[in-house]
Amino acid sequence: MNPSTIFVVSDSTGNTAERVVRAALLQFERPGVRLQIWPRIRSAGDVSELVSHAAACHALLVHTLVNSELRQLLHAHAERSSVMSVDLFGTLLTSLSEFFEQPPQETPGASHRLDDAYFRRVEAMEFLVKADDGQYLPAVDRADIVLVGVSRTSKTPVSAYLAGQGHKVANVPLVKGIEPPARLFSIPRGRVFALTIDPAKLHEVRQRRLEYLGFSSPGGYADVDEVFAEVSWALRLYRTRTNWPIIDITNLAVEETAAEILKQKSLIEAGP
Repeated sequence: MNPSTIFVVSDSTGNTAERVVRAALLQFERPGVRLQIWPRIRSAGDVSELVSHAAACHALLVHTLVNSELRQLLHAHAERSSVMSVDLFGTLLTSLSEFFEQPPQETPGASHRLDDAYFRRVEAMEFLVKADDGQYLPAVDRADIVLVGVSRTSKTPVSAYLAGQGHKVANVPLVKGIEPPARLFSIPRGRVFALTIDPAKLHEVRQRRLEYLGFSSPGGYADVDEVFAEVSWALRLYRTRTNWPIIDITNLAVEETAAEILKQKSLIEAGP
């Protein structure tokens, strides 16, 4: 039978496996699928209990166990109990071991240590609080990435997502008729990224924003002609006065926009 329950299994928190499973589930029209998180599976007894429950529920097992003995034990138990299992880490760990010519440490929860990457993320989030929405313009000189765009082009959500990955991000709003800060134009290529959006989509977003705030009159902010003029003005600015890469966010989720920015940044830094 097709499983309606998925056991997300980990020897740590299960966050990594859960994110992968949820991303994969987006590709299927299967409402009602239940995820059960089974963290800190670290012994033979844990594995035996887990597989027994999975068999009773006709569940699919998806795991990120780093210990090779536990992975093999889970596979054996699952096979005997006719439980389907998916190993998200095993093949990758084996390939990395061959590539680096050394065995993996097999340390559960290694990704959650308070290492340099953790402190970089904390520092990046603190930087964002100061540099969000053009609050402190000198911050753009120290930013790894600067996002510019008219209102409601996802500057802040994308900045927060990138900051969560350890990048220092500033964002600066552009307002039609007001000259952008001069310091933006002196920042080296590959650090400033211009966000744009289909004006019809932006009009819809701004309308919803005003409704949420309880405003009945759109004014210039959500006037359809003004929105089209504002987007056109920003695009002319990008194309005639800058060499900033232009990212069209119209059909992109926040994480997709962030990924495109990092891709463009890497290409520029790699050079011709």
